[in-house]
Amino acid sequence: MLWLAFQFHSLSLEVFSRGAAVPEPLAVVEKQGGRTRVVACNDAAATCGVCTGMTAAAAQALADGLVVRRRDPEAERESLDGLAVWAGRFTPSVSLEPPAGLLLEIGTCLSLHRGLANLLKQARSGIGEMGYAAMMACAPTSHGAWLLAQAGIEKAVRGLERLETLLAALPVALLDQPPTVLEGLEKIGAHTLGDCLSLPRGGVARRFGQPLLDELDLALGRLPEARAFFVPPASFERSLELPVPVRDAEALQFAVHRLLPELEGFLVLRQAGVQELELVCRHERREKTVLKLGFAKPTRNASRMQLLLRETLGRTRLEAPVHTIVLRAPRVLPLSGSNSDLFQKSHEAEGDLLLERLRIRLGKDAVYAIETAADHRPEHAWRVCEAPAGAAPNRHRPLWLLPKPLPCHDGRLKLTSGPERIESGWWDGGDVARDYYVAKDRNGAQLWVYCDRLSGEWYVHGVFA
Repeated sequence: MLWLAFQFHSLSLEVFSRGAAVPEPLAVVEKQGGRTRVVACNDAAATCGVCTGMTAAAAQALADGLVVRRRDPEAERESLDGLAVWAGRFTPSVSLEPPAGLLLEIGTCLSLHRGLANLLKQARSGIGEMGYAAMMACAPTSHGAWLLAQAGIEKAVRGLERLETLLAALPVALLDQPPTVLEGLEKIGAHTLGDCLSLPRGGVARRFGQPLLDELDLALGRLPEARAFFVPPASFERSLELPVPVRDAEALQFAVHRLLPELEGFLVLRQAGVQELELVCRHERREKTVLKLGFAKPTRNASRMQLLLRETLGRTRLEAPVHTIVLRAPRVLPLSGSNSDLFQKSHEAEGDLLLERLRIRLGKDAVYAIETAADHRPEHAWRVCEAPAGAAPNRHRPLWLLPKPLPCHDGRLKLTSGPERIESGWWDGGDVARDYYVAKDRNGAQLWVYCDRLSGEWYVHGVFA
């Protein structure tokens, strides 16, 4: 087994800051010992002299325009769940390590991602796209990887011997043990995990309890690991609070981009796609604005979603500033695989993208396709549809008909095929009796003509491309 650990060391800060393209001085505070103190701050605030541990009042005095937010454990939990959904793109075996950690079993999935190095590169890039930062470490045990990530040792360890060497140098403060146990270890001179391992096991168990030994054994692979895996939600709905209200719809693109990787991971995990997305914009004291985005076919490509959302937002005028956005997938559909040509690039995706962009620019009702209908009469044998039907055209009939058949007085037409006899419509009063032919005129144009068997007159009904 091989485990990948993520330690999101700035999660308490990022739940407030990741929606901003240009960060403002920001500090997160929490009540500690009867006083409100800074527990996290961004670089812009640190430049002004703000640091963790100082009081909120002192921080505001140092940084003019400092935004102070109270720590929100619920938002952190929701963000961790969202990150677990995103991690589903790498492996279905994702485990939470609250309050700010994820553990992924990736040993069985490396071939799908072209090796460990490529997987780590994708993971690092995806975390950055969502506006997070994390320490990453790999080890053959989940707890071993977690301890390395907590210590900031970003290494990929394959063997247990190498893992034991690295863990031996870590401080005992990283262990998940009661404060009394950690203080007792410090008092006897056991400052590192290696010091603990060198002590007699019986004496350690009697003085500090068996849980300490069990944790060390778990980290070193001496005890079997039993972890509960994350169960993804049945539907996708993620919200993001903006640092400041936004009035311009185009300015929402940055915030939307933060949510799309989570949606992509959700769809990959479920082997599904979406044909419709909803972007909900929430306002103060006003009804929410709902923007709908439709795709020609189900997709889970985040880049494609981003492009079409940019088109939509660029043509949207907001009635009021937006303080929160919500990305919602009302319905997910199974997404089957497709075969691609080895040497030729398929133009199907480009065609679908063009159709989607035209619908956004011109309106959904302005762009449509046609499909055949069960009627023998040519003028009734087609209908408008939303998406291309994909049926092969009939080479004996033109794709487009004239709005109304025109009398044909040219007696020099050359009939090349036919007749196709049609007698239909008697049930609705529109009965016809016609013999259709493919003909060429003197200029070489290919026409679709018919002879009305009741009157004997000839008409042109369509033109071949």
